[in-house]
Amino acid sequence: MLNRRHIRIKVMQTLYASNRSESEDIKHRESFLDHSLNSTYDLYLSLLSLIIEVHKKAIDRYEKSQRLLSKKNGTQSNRKFIDNEVLVFLSNNKAITEALEKRKLNPWYLDFEYVDLTHKAIVESDIYEDYLSTPDSTFKEDKQFFINIFEDIIAPNDKLYDYFEDKKLTWLDDIPVVNTFILKLVRKFKPNASEQHFLPNLFKDSDDRDFAMELLRKTLLNQSSLSEEIAAKTKNWDSERITQIDTVLMQMAICEFQKFPSIPVKVTINEYLEIAKEYSTPKSSNFINGILDKIVKEYKDKNQLNKVGRGLM
Repeated sequence: MLNRRHIRIKVMQTLYASNRSESEDIKHRESFLDHSLNSTYDLYLSLLSLIIEVHKKAIDRYEKSQRLLSKKNGTQSNRKFIDNEVLVFLSNNKAITEALEKRKLNPWYLDFEYVDLTHKAIVESDIYEDYLSTPDSTFKEDKQFFINIFEDIIAPNDKLYDYFEDKKLTWLDDIPVVNTFILKLVRKFKPNASEQHFLPNLFKDSDDRDFAMELLRKTLLNQSSLSEEIAAKTKNWDSERITQIDTVLMQMAICEFQKFPSIPVKVTINEYLEIAKEYSTPKSSNFINGILDKIVKEYKDKNQLNKVGRGLM
């Protein structure tokens, strides 16, 4: 679920929140990072739970309306939404239920109004009206309907966005990642999928989690020397003009140059420039690029760029 860029962002946020001490409170910072990484999965499960609760609400409303209709004329209303194969799979998925229980997540019990507003937005949409225009649907149509309501109604919902931001500040940057991943899983979803299909691992492999912790630890333990390198390349700059985020990003990048021999220099530079564009000032990426280029050139001239493998320079 989490890619290396998002892992770097999580490490940046942890370092930004730290007191810049080289050794003090490292365990606390590691715990903070670990919690921040794992809370992304809580957000993911909370969004799945929202979809499940919306489906349950739709079933409840259908059953109540059906009782009224049968008393009047015995007709049946359209069942396409409540019989949608993707929604039924999620609602009946015991593995998801167990995952929610294990993490003690029941986000909509007290905040059920968000279930109501999401359901209302769906049933009042043109997407819903078009979907119900025929009595039956194929699995392909069911899946496309889910994708459409998620992309157009759930993911961009400002009230949901504000709700998640209020619940946990670190979720602010996780929402796009989680939304993208849910859509990715739905697009890959097949009728014979296992219950684990919607329960991916948080990390691609153990190397990614190790990378997160090592990057945090090694940057913290070497902050003084990393800051000295940056200061040597920014003598003509007023230190107060260099943002704290820019400093943290350059420290992390230099740490990768020095301490992570398997990561190509170009990958490191490109990743931090993209993060700077999103999280710092408009001029930050050019500034950071210039400083990092100087440092890399100096390392190459002194044969200090310890990279292993072909094409890593």
